[in-house]
Amino acid sequence: MKGVDRTPEIGKALEDLLEIVKKERVDLVAVSGDLFDRPQVSAEAEALAVDFFLRLKALGVPALVIAGNHDPKERLEALSPLFALAGAEVRGRLLFREEGGVVEAGGLRAALLPFVSERILVKRVLQEAEERHRTYAEAMRRVLANLESPLMLAHLALEGVRPGGGEFYFHLAGSYAVPASALPLGARYLALGHVHRQQQVSEAPLAWYPGSLVQLDFGEGEEAERGALLVELPPSGPPRVHPIRERWGKPLKTFRLKREELDGRFAEMERFPGYLRLVVEGRLSPAEKEGFYRALPHLLALEAASELAMEERAEGGAELGFVEAYGRYLGEKGRREEALLGLLERVLREVELEAPLA
Repeated sequence: MKGVDRTPEIGKALEDLLEIVKKERVDLVAVSGDLFDRPQVSAEAEALAVDFFLRLKALGVPALVIAGNHDPKERLEALSPLFALAGAEVRGRLLFREEGGVVEAGGLRAALLPFVSERILVKRVLQEAEERHRTYAEAMRRVLANLESPLMLAHLALEGVRPGGGEFYFHLAGSYAVPASALPLGARYLALGHVHRQQQVSEAPLAWYPGSLVQLDFGEGEEAERGALLVELPPSGPPRVHPIRERWGKPLKTFRLKREELDGRFAEMERFPGYLRLVVEGRLSPAEKEGFYRALPHLLALEAASELAMEERAEGGAELGFVEAYGRYLGEKGRREEALLGLLERVLREVELEAPLA
């Protein structure tokens, strides 16, 4: 994120999770996607992940991991033998039940469904040319039915979820949204990934998003619930979910101000303990921008906004990034350019990650 290494923050969260695993005598750890947050993963981040699973193995706790839309899927597949030695079963690509998409872990039969792009899903599921007009949701319904198991890990977006930031709009409200009716009734619990806000999204079958460990970007509400979930699956009776809502990592906050408000709010921005984005109505000169970056070392982005945009946001209007807005535009035109939007998202993410602080 703008050249800031968040690995130490993630490391602290994983340390706390290990303590929870020991204290609560957890039998199985499920990672429902986005193990990493970028296509190009640092050696430090990979080492941190491997160390976490090795320490779980030392506790006698197996782990299940599926790739999310932010993960380097091919690399996860390549590293799966290494993760297996560390006690973690990893899936980076779609496998049906008969191909190994359902495994035994922690005394449970569990389905592993990583994030699947529309192009891959159509190729794997909708084989006949006359069926290609069917939707992503219909194809996903078939995949979920094939993988139906007591425990299911899936990285997808259900219709009607409350976004928490970081999720690609096209994957939430465009052709990627999956109705809750597609969830198999035979599943006892679905561990879902993709949405960064912790929330329950289905009662029968029971399905939850745990949320991100740390606040990953400025799109996530500062007070959005996130963390992890402690799930009890007794031999009989309904599952019980105990949310673990921790404020791991430094917070991120956007200040949206008019020029005349800058001086009065400067001390507040200076005291903020996390990372800042400042959106100012009107233009700032290069010298003014440089002055803010120097005075606020934790300021990562300084942007201008039109008066109309400021009013819309003040009234609670949705804020869309460039890719999300373009995805919405294409959706309104009846076009589904999944490959183009995915590539654009990846390029912009890589540019943002490599951008200097000032």
